[in-house]
Amino acid sequence: MLVPKIRKLVEAAAKSKNNLYGYSAWTHHIVLVEKYGARLAKQLYANEEIVRLACLLHDYSCLVNKKFYRRHHQHSARLAEQILKAEKYPQEKIKLIKDCILSHRGSVKLKKKTLEAKILADADALAHFAALDDLFFLAYKILKLNTDDGRQYVLRKLDRSWQKLSPTAKEIIRERYILIKKVFPLK
Repeated sequence: MLVPKIRKLVEAAAKSKNNLYGYSAWTHHIVLVEKYGARLAKQLYANEEIVRLACLLHDYSCLVNKKFYRRHHQHSARLAEQILKAEKYPQEKIKLIKDCILSHRGSVKLKKKTLEAKILADADALAHFAALDDLFFLAYKILKLNTDDGRQYVLRKLDRSWQKLSPTAKEIIRERYILIKKVFPLK
């Protein structure tokens, strides 16, 4: 299986100085996206290998080039194709992974054509709830927002993430979402 090799590649990129987010992008986001993706793939009988590879590579471009953030879904899909082609991965599976990556962002309104694409979008959003500390790190350290703006950034991102979740994914994270809303009510 190609997953362990790609996992090592992505983790190495997360350690790079070119990584906009620092190593926590790996430890507090990508690892969680893969975990939730694998769980949902098993639960929903999706292609677990496609899901895991898409989860690992969905933010890859942000790890290798700081300039790719705004359109990282497009750059990550392109880089995923290059990486997977070099591994002689089947072209029809590469296309599925690219489609997952292209449509994973909540802020980009592309139709999720496959169950695997829906799972990646869910897993990405679930990771936001599971690593709330990393969202605050993003707001305050990376984006350099002040206290109020950073808080609003995080809460709005969580609300957008909640809205895009499937019913299955909402059940996984519902208790945490309710708790976060109690601790951090919108002002």
